[in-house]
This record gives sequence, C-alpha cells and structure tokens, in this order.
Amino acid sequence: MTEPSELAARAAEKHVVVIGGGIGGLIAARECAKVGMRVTVLEASDAVGGAIRRTELDGVALDAGAESFATRGGHVRALLAELGIDDRIVAPAPGGAWLAGVPGIGAAPLPVGGLLGIPANPFQDDVRRIIGWSGAWRAYLDRVRPPLTIGHEHSLGKLVSTRMGDKVRDRLVAPVTTGVYSASPADIDVDIAAPGLNAALTRTGSLSGAVAALRDEGAARAAAKKPGAAVEGLDGGMTVLVDALLADLENFRVEVRTSSPVRTIGRDGDGWIVGSAAPVDPADELAPELSDDEIVAVAEEWQADAVVVAVDERTARALLADAVPALVSADDVPAPEIEIVTLLLDAPALDAAPRGTGVLTVPGSHVAKALTHSTAKWEWVRRAAAGRHVVRVSFGAQGEPAATATLDDDAAAALALSEASALLGVDLAPSALVAAHRSRYVQAQPASVIGSAERRAAARSAVHAVPGLAAVGAWLAGTGLAQVIPDATDETDRLRRTLIWE
Repeated sequence: MTEPSELAARAAEKHVVVIGGGIGGLIAARECAKVGMRVTVLEASDAVGGAIRRTELDGVALDAGAESFATRGGHVRALLAELGIDDRIVAPAPGGAWLAGVPGIGAAPLPVGGLLGIPANPFQDDVRRIIGWSGAWRAYLDRVRPPLTIGHEHSLGKLVSTRMGDKVRDRLVAPVTTGVYSASPADIDVDIAAPGLNAALTRTGSLSGAVAALRDEGAARAAAKKPGAAVEGLDGGMTVLVDALLADLENFRVEVRTSSPVRTIGRDGDGWIVGSAAPVDPADELAPELSDDEIVAVAEEWQADAVVVAVDERTARALLADAVPALVSADDVPAPEIEIVTLLLDAPALDAAPRGTGVLTVPGSHVAKALTHSTAKWEWVRRAAAGRHVVRVSFGAQGEPAATATLDDDAAAALALSEASALLGVDLAPSALVAAHRSRYVQAQPASVIGSAERRAAARSAVHAVPGLAAVGAWLAGTGLAQVIPDATDETDRLRRTLIWE
C-alpha cells in the first residue's frame, strides 16, 4: 500500500501547464494544486475569467459577461462555499419576463407554467394571448391525437410543430431556445434539453400532458429540497468568483500568466513542451518588416508532465492538431458569436420595470435576441446604479451573426439603445445614455444541440487516449458554470490519478 507521504512526494514532482484562464482552466489549476502539484496557467488575453468579465460604467462596476449561474446539481454553490463566498449568493427578483415581437399584439408577459415555452394548457389566458384562438385550438389537437402517432422525436422543433402547431413552436418555444441556447428549436435535442419529455409524452398521450407531468414532478422534488431560484448570482457580480479563485490559486502558489497565448504543444518523451508567445511591440523598429505569422513569436517554452487544454473548441483543435490528430478530422461546427451591449441609463420611465426583469424576442422580429433589465433583476445592481438603470442587450445566435458585429462601439451602443427602447416599450432618447460597454465572445455550441453529445464524446475519447493530456471547458461540458465546474473537476481528477498513481 502506497503511503500518503509517498503520494505527496510524487505530486510535488509534477508540473502541470493549464492553457486557458477561463473558469474551467482555473478549476483545473486549483484541483492539481490542491494535491501539491506545481501549476502554471497561461492565458492569452489580459485577464482571466473567460465569459465572466467586469466592466465599469461611470463608476458602477458590473458584469459584462455571465451574470448568474444555474442552481441545478448544487456544484456552483458548493464551490462558492469552499471559497468562503457563499454569503454573497443572491437570488434574482421574482418579476417575470416578457416576450416582444408577437404578431398582432407586439409584447406580452411570457406565459408561466410551461417547459421550454411549451404550454401545459394552450387555453391558458397568457398563452392564448400570444398564439391566438386559432393557435390554441391547433395546440389542443395534441390532446386528442391518437397515442399510436407518438414516437421518439429528437428535434424539439419538429416535436412541437407536429403535436401543437407552428405558432407554439415559433412564438413560444423559439424565443426561449434562441434566448437560452442561441439555437433554433429545430436544432435542439429533446432528450438533452428536456430529459424525460419523450417518455412522459408516451406515458400521458400528449405533449401538453407530458409538460404538466414533468412540471408536477419538478415541483414535488423542489418541495422536498431547500427552495431557491433556478438561477442565482453574486452580490458584486460574478467576477467575485474569479477574484476568489485567483486568491486561492495564489495561496497554492500557482503561477498565473496573462497575455501569454500558447502557440505550440508538443511531446517531449513522456512529457510535454508548451510554447507560449508574446506580441511584438508595434513600436519595435523591426515590426513593420514582420509577416503576419511572425508578429507573434514563441517567447518562452515550458516543460510539463501534463497539459490541461482549457480554451474554446476551435483553438483547442488547432493546438492539438499534432498530438491528437483525430480532433482535426472532425467537422468544424461554427459556434454562436454573441455580443452583449451594457447600457447605463438615466431613464426614470424605467423605474416601474415596465417589462419585468427582461425580454425575449420572437426570432425575426427584432435584431436583438434578448434584453435583461439588470436593475430590475438584481438588487445589488439597483443599489450600485444609484437611481439610474442598467440594461443588457444581447445580439447573435447559432448561424446568425450579431447585428452589431460590423459596427463601431458608438454605433453598437446606439443600436442597443434603439432596441432597448422598442423591447421595453419606453421612449429612450440618446440623451438617456450615460455610458455603454460592448462585450463579444464565442459561445460554445450548446450541449442540447442535436449531435453535440456525440461530438463531445468523440473528442473526449481522443483526448483520453493521449497520456498526460486533459481538456476542459464549455465545448466539452456544455455551457454554464453548473456544467463546466463539475466537468473540469472530474476531468482533472482523472489526470491527477494517472500522474500520481500510474
């Protein structure tokens, strides 16, 4: 039997390089450092955190990226408790969201009691208001269709349109999938996005009945547990988590280097050599003579016993082209490119939160896909804004470039203000805009997209076949901290065991 002291000594001899300083990379670094390994984190940008970012508008510190986390599984809350910041957890305000771009009526409160927008009762007043009497009667056919027509459908869009009609799919389900997953209902895998829905459909004989059954089961499970919102945030913003992770890594003596993009990864016997890079100073007299390929040169090489790749899918596949050729042969599936424009507004007309905590849009009706009224949703933002309002406008979806992509920052802010005015139903003059911030990022292909599970499994299998290598992040785990954190923990634990025990 191996003594603990011997295992500790083995761990102390190992050096792990983590490529990427998003949450997945920081969790991987922490897990390796906890057992005594030497860890170096190399982040290409000038700050760690990935999709969790901070901005400051006229002295108000705000989230510029992810603003909340899903509570499912309890993984995020457990991490926050470990880091000693669980006292900063806050729930969003209970105000509901609205739906804009509804043909014939413009905007209306988003119906309650559904699942991914699928109603349990198509004649419910808030549902019928959006789909009309004709849509409600078409949806009701779902209740009287013979059970023999029920099959196992993978596409959420096809399932909904077949059972309940196009109006339910286009006006209720599409705004939710586009806003949450940045994907159309046709591309969403039912079994991933709504586990148990197909089985409940077969059991109850209708889609609306299946939704009601799953909602009842969910309510029963929630009643047996501590009550709480489906999402939560942190007082002060999600960057509180990044700051706490960095402080913890400092205690473990993890070296975190920003502005250090990795150019090369290669095998060195049983280990690895990682080549990080540094941008050439444009003021350098040689800079004008360098080609594009030479602008960034290898500045430093790192020898490592193991490597954790914690970057986006396209970068990971490119970096691992030599070490894991199977990753290169996979089809390149474009990921949604998202832009969020955060607006600080002096607009007393928004004091009453006219459209609740946010607005989703019927695809094709507006150029923005969603809006969050942050000062209505989060008490800490309301306090920080001191009488002003913070609104976040989101652009871009799967296969649909952000409408702001080709605009400069001023034009993007103007478009966001115009969209906010339309979505909130309030005239917001240009003079109401105090300050704006634009954030852009590539969102990993949602785990709920059809075929995504098979792609992720194939990529994981290829990575696992290479000793001393691990890969983490949203493109493998699925989007959201509730998926990225436990996945990064498990994947790093696998790597630790092979390094120490094998």
